[in-house]
Amino acid sequence: MVNSYNMPRSTPEEQGISSTAIISFLDAIEKNKLELHSFMLVRHGYIVAEGWWAPYRPEYPHSLFSLSKSFTSTAVGFAIAEGLLSINDSVVSFFPEDAPEVIDKNLASMQIKHLLTMSTGHAKDTVEYLLNDREGNWVKAFLKLPVDYEPGTHFVYNSGASYMLSAIVQKVTGQTLLEYLKPRLFEPLGIENPKWEICPKGINTGGWGLSLKTEDIAKFGQTYLSGGIYNGKQVIPPEWVKEATAKHIDNGSNENSDWEQGYGYQFWRCRHNAYRGDGAFGQFCVVMPEQDAVIAITSGLEDMQAVLNQIWENILPAMVNDHIPPNKDAHEMLSHRLSTLALNPPNIKPHSQTAGEISGKHYVFEENDIGINAISLEFDDEICQISLWKDSEKEKLICGIGKWVHGEITTPNIPLVPKGKVSVVTAGTWSDKDTFMITCRLIETPFYITTIMHFDNDQVKIESKLNVSFGQKEFPAIYGKIM
Repeated sequence: MVNSYNMPRSTPEEQGISSTAIISFLDAIEKNKLELHSFMLVRHGYIVAEGWWAPYRPEYPHSLFSLSKSFTSTAVGFAIAEGLLSINDSVVSFFPEDAPEVIDKNLASMQIKHLLTMSTGHAKDTVEYLLNDREGNWVKAFLKLPVDYEPGTHFVYNSGASYMLSAIVQKVTGQTLLEYLKPRLFEPLGIENPKWEICPKGINTGGWGLSLKTEDIAKFGQTYLSGGIYNGKQVIPPEWVKEATAKHIDNGSNENSDWEQGYGYQFWRCRHNAYRGDGAFGQFCVVMPEQDAVIAITSGLEDMQAVLNQIWENILPAMVNDHIPPNKDAHEMLSHRLSTLALNPPNIKPHSQTAGEISGKHYVFEENDIGINAISLEFDDEICQISLWKDSEKEKLICGIGKWVHGEITTPNIPLVPKGKVSVVTAGTWSDKDTFMITCRLIETPFYITTIMHFDNDQVKIESKLNVSFGQKEFPAIYGKIM
């Protein structure tokens, strides 16, 4: 049975864009080595192209990082429409219990609209201070920081400001952001099982932490494109759609940068009169009003401008107002291309004599930041079963030899990487006779971890690195010995 909330499908040509243009976009993504996990193009309300790079799949949610902010903005819009708050309300007025004893002029004049437009007056992003607050009281930590500039005069991208919007929504509704949005946004759009991280005080993080599927992102963008209407119903107040996506503050003057075209209410303005929500490492909801189009993308990359450049260079110019004559060959080629997208596992050398020599051996490690006490590997022709001991608890992971195998792991203590049990796909290969390389993709996030194990007689050296990060990507080696 077809879910009536799912978006309708059509061919690109029927909606005024050539299949060859989309192929050119995919070619450019591949040529520039941009790691996309999913891509969905919507034109005139129809999905005309969609693809997932295996092992990523349509049914997997994906961490949205700061694309979450646009959903937080939407919650504020609902609260304003319901008379629960105003964009001119003082931020500090909502939290008398957490306000500093002396409230200076700039903090006193900070309003909700300044949180929305990233013009709180702080000199830099406040999120680091929130995350490091020993009491775990992020609201109090935010309010005690110096406000260096008059609010409304200085743009600084500030995820802490987005968190405060979440805290305010929870304060006035008695519900978390997630609870508040479920009946108002997620359920009307047919978005099932949304997940949102919380702070130590039980408040959704607001500026990040939401996980959704690719089509959910497309539905959200299409609702904004349609003036708040989805499936024939007014879901988001139309006044909010217009206000939230308009430019409210300057944030630069580089005409070639999509990060310097102005900022709205937790939405970025783009070149070509488009706007978007986006998140770190390539999570996109691009809305193109003049072309009546939406593009949803999830990724694991650092050069986000490069992805937008390929949209403007390949897809945008190919959109016309009329139908294009059918092109069966091009459409079949595109359909095949989209159905066979893949991020293949490394497969340098499937077997090594060393595998038999180390299989089943127990390597014990000195104390280390990763928290691994011991490890054991057992090989056969198709898999390697990895046993890990962390704080005396044993965990098993199956690693495919030259192929992806699904499983779960408890993540090591790495910044940005979700904590706790996560879904993964894992593959391993021998890069030489004594070096086994494991690639572990955290399949619902932008991240993958590459672990290189160097075996030398009765010892092993393990080096690990992360594909993307705001900071450190390579981690100190750890050493183990057979016991």
